[in-house]
Amino acid sequence: MLVRTKGRFTAMHRSGATLFLLTFAVLLVSAPALGQQNYVSRFDVFAGYSFLDSPHVGLFENGFHMQAGVRPKTWYSLGFDYSISSGNMTLTPGLLTPAYQQQLGALMQQLIAAGLVPPGYVLTVPTHSRTQTFAGGPQLAYRHFSKMTLFIRPSIGAIYEVGTPKPADPIQKIVVQGLAPNGNKTDWTLFYGFGGGADFLFSKHVALRVQSDLVYDHLFNDLLKDGRWTVRFSIGPCFNFGKNIKKK
Repeated sequence: MLVRTKGRFTAMHRSGATLFLLTFAVLLVSAPALGQQNYVSRFDVFAGYSFLDSPHVGLFENGFHMQAGVRPKTWYSLGFDYSISSGNMTLTPGLLTPAYQQQLGALMQQLIAAGLVPPGYVLTVPTHSRTQTFAGGPQLAYRHFSKMTLFIRPSIGAIYEVGTPKPADPIQKIVVQGLAPNGNKTDWTLFYGFGGGADFLFSKHVALRVQSDLVYDHLFNDLLKDGRWTVRFSIGPCFNFGKNIKKK
């Protein structure tokens, strides 16, 4: 179940901007040598640490990110992108659709009338989330530096999420039974946005990739009244192999 503590778009915007600024600060400090790259391989594979940050819904997830690509030309590539991550958040009634808020309000009134709700009780439900993303498409590369490649891309794909409530008291258990009678809730939806980053080239075949994406989706739109913006950041080794496609 994907009902989470409410954040702000401005907080998300600051998080995304901070990640990109940190990335480009690293680029400036590194001061790689100028000059064209003489070797550009046909294929590349990336695997590394990743996190997803969704401030609007108060969720931060740690996980794993992998990519595989083929380069038809030196300036663009086509590839597949997958990530999996997990984390914890807190469910709150304010993120539900108006219809569910009315149902929940009626249920709480019944519990109060029965004397089951203590004075000052605030309803929240701890929840565990596991998220997978699947994407594919083009990526544009800038190879003016001999030891560094800059790249940008559209981020379009599908996201799959499993939310598992962890009720801690009898009232939370009653609410969860109504919203997720099977013990968890799952959903697929599309996301869209943009991303970019840099490969720091240690040799022809090994690089360190630092990258970030900013995307929007509306998971669980039958329950949640709002969509969310999410920042994904990842870092790890990238391996280049295959023939040199650099034009002579």
